[in-house]
Amino acid sequence: MKVEQISIFIENKSGRLAEVTRILGEAKVNIRALSLADTSDFGILRLIVDDTDLALRVLKEHHFTVNKTEVIGVEVPDQPGGLCSILEILDKNDINVEYMYAFVERSKGNAVIIFRFDSVDEAIRVLTENKITVLKGERISTL
Repeated sequence: MKVEQISIFIENKSGRLAEVTRILGEAKVNIRALSLADTSDFGILRLIVDDTDLALRVLKEHHFTVNKTEVIGVEVPDQPGGLCSILEILDKNDINVEYMYAFVERSKGNAVIIFRFDSVDEAIRVLTENKITVLKGERISTL
């Protein structure tokens, strides 16, 4: 149920984001979801890709600082209040959301949100006990 995500630390200057996407494109790595957070000096680009190991290797070869973390993909009802219903379940169970971002595709008519938790296994347990669909990593890369 866990999804591998890569985080790339990049300087906040013109052309760096294009360089990352060029390197991945030349390696035939497809980006499935992304999030970019920045400060005045640097950014953290978080990606879900179709080949995590290849992406890590080629980016490291080009001297990028890259690491791999575990996140989960959750089906969220695509309607007003859908995300709130998930967040309330997590809150009632004292599960902290470190960050989240939307996935590019839908699953069975639902939105897909990528979540990073301080306790991934506990979050998976709580969500599945509450009949919330947590997508398998293999499923995420094929959406």
